[in-house]
Amino acid sequence: MATDKIELEIVTPKGLALKASVDEVTAPSVNGEFGIMPGHLPVLVALHTGVVTYRIGNEAKKVAVGEGFAEGGPNKLLVLTEDFIDRDAVDPPAVRSQLAEVEAKLEKATQAADAADAEATRLLVIRENWLAAQLELIGDPPAPTMHPVADPEPEDEENAVIVEGEGGSEPSA
Repeated sequence: MATDKIELEIVTPKGLALKASVDEVTAPSVNGEFGIMPGHLPVLVALHTGVVTYRIGNEAKKVAVGEGFAEGGPNKLLVLTEDFIDRDAVDPPAVRSQLAEVEAKLEKATQAADAADAEATRLLVIRENWLAAQLELIGDPPAPTMHPVADPEPEDEENAVIVEGEGGSEPSA
């Protein structure tokens, strides 16, 4: 039986960050944005850092979330995330300053580019994405110079997966 509202809950390690009865939710997944309305089939989604938009009546509200997971169904969407911020809590000058620091560190890290720093670089990219999401939340996104979050390289080259062909094989037409 379909209901006319969805219970949206966003939970962080600090506890319940947001609870609202909403008409519609749009959130960033690792495969692109997805939307949930009342009566939606069950879904489990890996979240990408970005802006969650939810609608109550004719009013759209936005918050930023970090990486995490969302579990949805006909009448509820539960978001589990490490980071959450409401638009009113964003301090644009501080965020821009932190973003500049992170980008400078990333520039140095990509020039050094050794395996020992791979995890540190990955954490910097996650931080960069979080700061960029905050600026997007207030309507002032940074220039599109974001780095993708890369999974750590396999330590054992024998078990590495080769994504692109090698050895002279031609792609089929």
